[in-house]
Amino acid sequence: MESNEQKAPALGAKLKLFAFAAIIIGLIILSRFVDIQGAITGALDWIEAQGALGFVLFIVLYIVACVFVIPGSLITLGGGAIYGLPLGFALVSAGSTLGATITFIISRYLARDFVEGKVASNKKFKAMDDAVAQQGWKIVFLTRLTPVMPFSLQNYGYGITKVSLPHYILATWIGMMPGTVLYVYLGTLGGQAAEGGASTAEWIMRGVALAATVVVTIFITRIARKALVQAVDTDGIDEPTA
Repeated sequence: MESNEQKAPALGAKLKLFAFAAIIIGLIILSRFVDIQGAITGALDWIEAQGALGFVLFIVLYIVACVFVIPGSLITLGGGAIYGLPLGFALVSAGSTLGATITFIISRYLARDFVEGKVASNKKFKAMDDAVAQQGWKIVFLTRLTPVMPFSLQNYGYGITKVSLPHYILATWIGMMPGTVLYVYLGTLGGQAAEGGASTAEWIMRGVALAATVVVTIFITRIARKALVQAVDTDGIDEPTA
């Protein structure tokens, strides 16, 4: 029979997992009853009026969105509309990477102990978990390039794997760049259209640039999806050797 000392860590891990699941479910339910789009739009309008301080506030807004499992596409578009492509890209990249890192850490602290306890007794799951530990940066990088699941859920999901934090941060930052450029550029065009004043020739050039960006992003996404399927199949099939 298990002693009280042996039961205590297991109970603590279960309580952490319960708290983690309750938080995620609660946030998802809350998002159904709150006007998220209106709140984000209002926040972006206020941030725009804050001048240089708005740079920091924008990053904080993105971090909050990541933690609360709020889709960041509207914030990304808003960043492009407010700050333009170069600065908007930098702010979105910083905010999304920091937000992804914080949610990863929250997930790892609350749920990883429980997962480790379950994985240890299952050879197949242990092999898969070890594969993620060995090639985690590749899996993270590829899933950031191709939208296989919502960004915020990926952040929490990777926290319960063995992927190292430095690999996770670097792969997340680089892997999100193509999509970030596309959405920020779309937001930039939207902001410029609202302001008006551009000539027909300028809009033609912008349209060509947008089309090129979309084509490149789709091309990268397709390559990433194929590579991801291959990587997952390989990791899932290989069994650990004795």
